[in-house]
Amino acid sequence: MNTFTVIFIVALTISYCVQFWLSRRQSAYVLAHRAEVPAAFARSVPLAAHQKAADYTLAKGKLGKIDSILGLVVLLLLTLGGGINLAFMFWSSVIESPILAGVVASATIFLAMSLLELPTSLYQTFVIEEQFGFNKSTLKQFFKDHALQLALGAVIGLPLLALILWVMENVGTYWWLLAWAIMMGFSLLMSWLFPTVIAPLFNKFTPMEEGALKARIQKLLDRCGFSSQGIFVMDGSKRSGHGNAYFTGLGNNKRIVFFDTLIKSLDDEELEAVLAHELGHFKCKHVIKMLAATAVMSLISLGILGWLIDQSWFYTGLGVEQKSNAAALLLFMLVSPAFTFFMQPISAFFQRKFEFEADSFAAEHAQATKMISGLVKLYEENASTLTPDPLYSAFHYSHPPAAIRIAHLEAKMAGR
Repeated sequence: MNTFTVIFIVALTISYCVQFWLSRRQSAYVLAHRAEVPAAFARSVPLAAHQKAADYTLAKGKLGKIDSILGLVVLLLLTLGGGINLAFMFWSSVIESPILAGVVASATIFLAMSLLELPTSLYQTFVIEEQFGFNKSTLKQFFKDHALQLALGAVIGLPLLALILWVMENVGTYWWLLAWAIMMGFSLLMSWLFPTVIAPLFNKFTPMEEGALKARIQKLLDRCGFSSQGIFVMDGSKRSGHGNAYFTGLGNNKRIVFFDTLIKSLDDEELEAVLAHELGHFKCKHVIKMLAATAVMSLISLGILGWLIDQSWFYTGLGVEQKSNAAALLLFMLVSPAFTFFMQPISAFFQRKFEFEADSFAAEHAQATKMISGLVKLYEENASTLTPDPLYSAFHYSHPPAAIRIAHLEAKMAGR
C-alpha cells in the first residue's frame, strides 16, 4: 500500500473520530442540562423554550452524525474507491483539451456530490426545521434555490476553474503565485458584487421605510462614522423563521440588511444594539483581518499544492492513476480538511475574540442592556442552546456561548 494512502487513512480516521467524540460530548452535555434553565437566564427564558433549544440541538446533532458518515463514505469512494480516477479517465478519453477535460471532470464530481447531499438537506429543512416551527420554504422553493446555486456555480465557478488550470498549465513552476492573485481578486470582486447582483437572485431586498426605526439607525451610523448604500429589509421569512442582521459588500457597495423576522422579534432599541454589534466588526477591521488571514492561508495552501502536483505518490496514494492539474486541485480540496481539522479551534478562538470586540463596540455606541435583551430573544427564538459543551464550542462555535457573552457585556456595564 502507498505510504501516503496510509497517512491519509490515519489522518481521516483521527479527524472523524475526534469529530464524533466532540459531537457525542455536545449531545450528552445538552441533554444533561435540559431539565433546568441556567441561572443566568432563569428570569428571561422559559423552561419550555430552553428545552425546545436542547431538543433542536440534539436533532441537528443526530443528523450531523449521519451527514458526516455519508460524507466520509463519499470521500473514500471518490478517492481510494476510484471515483475521481474514473471521471478523469473517461473525460480525458472523449475530450482532447486537457483543460476542458479537467473542467468537465471536476464539474461532474461536484454535481455528484451536490446531488448526494440533497437527502440530508431535505430532511434538515422539511423534517427538523418543520418540526421546530422554523421552516417556511416549499419544495418548489427548495429545488429552485438548489438549481440556482448549481447554475451560479457553473456560470461563475467553471470559467474561474478553467483560468486557474490554464495558469497551472502555462505559467511554470511558480504558477501558484499568479493563481493566488487571481483567486484573491475574484474573492474581492464577488464580495463587492454580492449585495447588488448575487443576493437579489435569492431574496427580495426592500429599502427600510421612513420612520422611528430608520431614524434611530441613521443616527447610529452617523455616530459611528459609517456610510452605506442603504438600509434594507430582506424577506427571510419566505424560507425560515430564524432572524439575523448583517452588513455586506465592500468599498462603496456596502449595504445594511435586516431579516424581516428579526424586525418582528426585537424592539427598536434592541435592533439598534444588534446593528451596533455588526458595525463593530467593520470598525474593528475584522473583515479586513479575516480577508488577510484567508489570503495567507490560501497562499500557503497553493504553495503546498505547487509542490504536491509533481509528486506521483500524491495521485496514486489517493486512487488516481494519471497525473493532471485538475485532478491535483480537486484532490487537494477534498482531502486537505482531514489534515487541517485541528486548526479549527485556532480559527474559532479568533472569531470569538472578534465577537467580544464587536459586543464591546455595541455596548459603547448603544445600550448594553438592550444588546443583552436582544441576544436573549435571539437565542430563544432561534432555539440556540444555552448550554453547549465547552470543548465542542471551542472547536465549532464562531460565537461565544450565550452565558459567557452576556457576562462579558455585564462586565462592560459594571466597568463604566
